[in-house]
Amino acid sequence: MQSKGKILIVDDDKSILRSLDILLENEFEIIKTISNPNIILSEYQKVNYDIVLLDMNFSGGLNTGNEGIFWLNEILKIDNNAVIILITAYGDVDLAVRTIKEGATDFIIKPWNNEKLISTLKSALKIRQSQLEIKKLGKEKESLSAEINKSAERIIGSSPSMNKIYSLIDKVATTDANVLILGENGTGKELIAKEIHKKSKRFSKPMISIDLGTITETLFESELFGHKKGAFTDAKEDRTGRFEIASGGTLFLDEIGNIPVSLQSKILTAIQKREIIPIGSNIPIPIDIRLITATNKNLDELIHQGLFREDLFYRINTVQIELPPLRERKDDIIQIAEYYLKTFALKYEKPLLKFSSNTLDTLLAYQWPGNIRELKHTIEKAVILSSGNTLQPDDFMLKQVSKQSDWPLKFDEIEKIAIERALANNSGKMVDAAKELGLTRQTLYNKLKKYKL
Repeated sequence: MQSKGKILIVDDDKSILRSLDILLENEFEIIKTISNPNIILSEYQKVNYDIVLLDMNFSGGLNTGNEGIFWLNEILKIDNNAVIILITAYGDVDLAVRTIKEGATDFIIKPWNNEKLISTLKSALKIRQSQLEIKKLGKEKESLSAEINKSAERIIGSSPSMNKIYSLIDKVATTDANVLILGENGTGKELIAKEIHKKSKRFSKPMISIDLGTITETLFESELFGHKKGAFTDAKEDRTGRFEIASGGTLFLDEIGNIPVSLQSKILTAIQKREIIPIGSNIPIPIDIRLITATNKNLDELIHQGLFREDLFYRINTVQIELPPLRERKDDIIQIAEYYLKTFALKYEKPLLKFSSNTLDTLLAYQWPGNIRELKHTIEKAVILSSGNTLQPDDFMLKQVSKQSDWPLKFDEIEKIAIERALANNSGKMVDAAKELGLTRQTLYNKLKKYKL
């Protein structure tokens, strides 16, 4: 069901404002009347109005309509899609044509017929709602294009632990329950989220993904909830937040354990109220999302340390799925390796490539601290650098191919290996390596100093 809409009425005659307020009280959700045109812009930017009903003359004795046209253009400067209907006591056809050319949606002559006025406003509201729907579809298309441009990966594995996860996905997917996915970096948490969405009732709508670990505090609200043009210095146009774009579909918040407590409350409020308020607005926008979150953090420990809100944890954790690290599902390593070999051999036009038996033993013996992501990048590099048709152990840059008796390594050793590998995977680029590891750039820099890398 479409909203009744919000209308801003501007006229210097307060008796007209009162009459319109009474006439339209059952036709619109929000009606705001102002008699001073100088506050039009500040009022318009506070509320996401669907229609502006604007008088054309505000100074006594003047009937040129220039004042109305001036304010029409001022509104269009901050919102070029604004739906503005001008009203005047002078039925000048040339003036009417001029206002339409200037960007007005329609033109009403005083005194008006009430039924015709309401009909005109309802038509204008449909135009506005169509504009907003087109805008939302455009944002969805952008997000879907971004998803499509990512490599089309799928969940691979038939080990007992993965079969349990497949069963859990099938049970939870058809519900709207919030899902929390736990697992180390590189275990495939986003793939699990996509599989849940694909099997859900919302599959025809987009799944919008956002990595919370990459968003600065200053951009957090704008990214998630959107902002209005002019809300802050760099807000040069309206921005639709991820919550709103995902409405009707699924919102995947990756690395939710990385955000500070001060920002966690904002997510909790949006989930509880099922609405968001863009920066620079005071009008709530209802949202209908299926929420899936993921983290590599121990949230129980973070709660104990006061670093994660317990009430948010219970909100996001209706169903929990914990992905095992690759070293605990060795039955799947060869299957995953063969998949990526086929993928990259095709990509780099080396279709005859295969693994030697010694290579398979090497891949099985290695502990893969970076999990599937590390295995993927390792195979891609080996394919790129290969000179024959058979990949040998020496084609893989595995610094510590440990035997089972060598495990477990100390935590610092694993962390150092993971950092070295992330830097290699990303050609030494700090920002990309930090993102792969789920760290901030400063944290990665500190660890580089710690390990003298």
